[in-house]
Amino acid sequence: MDLLNTLVEKGLRRELPTRDEALAVLATSDDELLDVVAAAGKVRRQWFGRRVKLNYLVNLKSGLCPEDCSYCSQRLGSKAEILKYTWLKPDEAKKAAAAGVAGGAKRVCLVASGRGPTDRDVDRVSQTIEAIKEQHEDVEVCACLGLLSEGQADRLRSAGADAYNHNLNTSEGTYGDITTTHTYADRVDTVQQAQAAGLSACSGLIAGMGETDADLVDVVFSLRELDPDSVPVNFLIPMEGTPLAKDWHLTPQRCLRILAMVRFVCPDVEVRLAGGREVHLRSMQPLALHLVNSIFLGDYLTSEGQSGQTDLDMIADAGFEVEGAATTTLPGHRAPAGDGCGSHEGGCAPCGDPAGSGPEPSEALAARTDLVSVRRRGAGTDLAPNA
Repeated sequence: MDLLNTLVEKGLRRELPTRDEALAVLATSDDELLDVVAAAGKVRRQWFGRRVKLNYLVNLKSGLCPEDCSYCSQRLGSKAEILKYTWLKPDEAKKAAAAGVAGGAKRVCLVASGRGPTDRDVDRVSQTIEAIKEQHEDVEVCACLGLLSEGQADRLRSAGADAYNHNLNTSEGTYGDITTTHTYADRVDTVQQAQAAGLSACSGLIAGMGETDADLVDVVFSLRELDPDSVPVNFLIPMEGTPLAKDWHLTPQRCLRILAMVRFVCPDVEVRLAGGREVHLRSMQPLALHLVNSIFLGDYLTSEGQSGQTDLDMIADAGFEVEGAATTTLPGHRAPAGDGCGSHEGGCAPCGDPAGSGPEPSEALAARTDLVSVRRRGAGTDLAPNA
């Protein structure tokens, strides 16, 4: 396909596709799927070889969030029967993190529910970061605490945090449909605060919330312009007790097309296969490794993933290798966090081509509630974690 040849050439040059080209990837047929995966795989291997970075989540504080994000089981008014607990002590969090590191994780992601941290919360998380770094000097620590106030990113950086995660989740035009208690601009501001403090920015999206193809392209182009070092791609886990519990719009094939589109738009960025991969990709997860260069190991915040050993076996069986702590994830040409972009020839701004209308979301597929398993082990429990 001329489209795929063009996208590969652009990806190898770190050149932004047009919006029409990105939309065309999402519109390809199932008969063309392996060609799409192979093309995006060439771009992935150019910048990341066959390495897969492992990341491990530690949920520091679960549930009882005052925000109303429709996709989240920890939201205000959620009836999801998830684990609910207040802040883990630094030693508890360090123990949970150690399980992930022992399983091969290069990065530990410290996450807490809530609108954003108080200064006391930042002190608490700073102590946790220091405790983890004392035990595992080389491990990367990413904090995900919600909206940041002035100076908090600098304090996290001083405590030893390497990165900060705050996802855009969906396009600016549809953001108000999923959340009303804060704005899209609030999220962009927090990512920029993290970058200004010298933290590596991690910001991604959630697919499967009823968005159009144009919405997906909009948010990925916005991410390209924002230029985070890591882009996690989540697929909605429709948890019972949340407003989106009945939203089953994704097939394995659509998930692969979305991941390919993200890779073409963000060729030299760490693209992470995040929440929902087991639920929606299922037996096609190994194909996704040809598109992404990073995954979460084991469980998520409030839902369980497949076993850590199964993840490791999948990586090996697909012919990939776990990225070691001594290996730099990003290509050498990417600028250090906080120094602006400087990593895409010709600049990062989208080309300005008009976004296509894209097909409307398909009717809801049959709900696979059997694939959603609420987390009952690890952080906040007396049971061993999954790593």
